[in-house]
Amino acid sequence: MGQHARSAWRFAAALALLPLAVLAQAKLGYVDMKRLLDNAPQVQAGRDKLQREFAGRDTSLKQDETRLAELKRVFERDGALLEKTESDSKKREIDALERNLKRTRDELRTELKSRSDQELDKSWQEINNTVVEYAREQGLDLVVPSPVVYADPRIDITDRVLERLRRDFQNRQAKP
Repeated sequence: MGQHARSAWRFAAALALLPLAVLAQAKLGYVDMKRLLDNAPQVQAGRDKLQREFAGRDTSLKQDETRLAELKRVFERDGALLEKTESDSKKREIDALERNLKRTRDELRTELKSRSDQELDKSWQEINNTVVEYAREQGLDLVVPSPVVYADPRIDITDRVLERLRRDFQNRQAKP
């Protein structure tokens, strides 16, 4: 290998190692996003909001389910004693209620999923912005989100970001 080839090889090797050298000098942070999503008060508030929003419809659905169970119980007990027309009528009523319950349950599930996604998107954006804000204030060059194979606890900023999210949430709640 000639002098120029060795120089070119050394230059290429040095160039390839440059990102590692830069990364070694970078200030790093790690954040457990799942923990933030599980514990941020913004996310819990969204869950509570959805629970209140869907409580009435859930109660109504449960009442219809109870009514269906009672109709089935009575039909099983007394169905053989009923005249054919009355028996057929009760069976149609049960079938119609079952179809209605299934449709209502499916609609409720779909709407709840959609609203949950909306609430999570709002919270996710706020959490992400808080992580970025904190990283900039602390002079971090890179924040790695979970999941990772390993992160030294010294660079874990999750608790500090969570504390900021809690403080921001409380400040918003305190404002009239």
